Amino acid sequence: MTQPIQLSGLDEVRNPEPIVAVRDVHQTYGRTEVLHGVSLSLSLGEVLVVVGPSGSGKSTLLRCINGLQPITSGEIHVGGVRVDPHSRQIFLLRQQVGIIFQSFNLFPHYTALQNMTLAPMKVKGLPRAEAESMCRELLSRVGLAEKAGSYPRELSGGEQQRVAIARALAMNPKVMLFDEPTSALDPETVGGVLAVMRNLAEDGMSMIVVTHEMGFARDVSDRIVVFDKGLVIEEGATEMILKNPVQARTRAFFADILKA
Repeated sequence: MTQPIQLSGLDEVRNPEPIVAVRDVHQTYGRTEVLHGVSLSLSLGEVLVVVGPSGSGKSTLLRCINGLQPITSGEIHVGGVRVDPHSRQIFLLRQQVGIIFQSFNLFPHYTALQNMTLAPMKVKGLPRAEAESMCRELLSRVGLAEKAGSYPRELSGGEQQRVAIARALAMNPKVMLFDEPTSALDPETVGGVLAVMRNLAEDGMSMIVVTHEMGFARDVSDRIVVFDKGLVIEEGATEMILKNPVQARTRAFFADILKA
């Protein structure tokens, strides 16, 4: 059974100021504008689920929040610091914002433990023994204590994704971004990843989750934001959005999801 994950540094009193603030963000690839003036916020300890059709700009938004993708105009702040990929602060900011992609992005020639200890040792300068002790604890808490010496090829997709989550947690981030973390997994391995994410939410991690897992959204999220064609077309409390969406496009999207 996956154990609850205890995280340090998240016992702060909730601040009325958002930990993530996205204001009128536009983002353009070549001549194509992907984000058309997106604004949203994430409070400390909140779980925000982002849904919408494929190609609507959800993944681009996450990459912009983490500074992996520059924006064309607007502003993004994380913890009060403006996100600027060209700033000297961007590497420090990325340590505060973990991001999990559809693909697991583990180094194939490193074990699970080696994948996890690399950043704490290289970026934070932790001694090997301290980094390994911390990472073994995180592996235990995502239910993979016995897999520390396993290579990615020896792990299932769900196990690789849990290692990827534990690797991100090893940097002690204040915010976690999830980009369809279960979309590449076999149905039988999805539950383990979602259980880890549920535990993170219960322990107060601030999270933005792009997902089509509506059961997770219903049970865990505080708010839902609906994207369509690079715009936020609807947002609100989870129960309100799921039970009584205002926009016809939102109703059509949920109908499609339920059919799938």
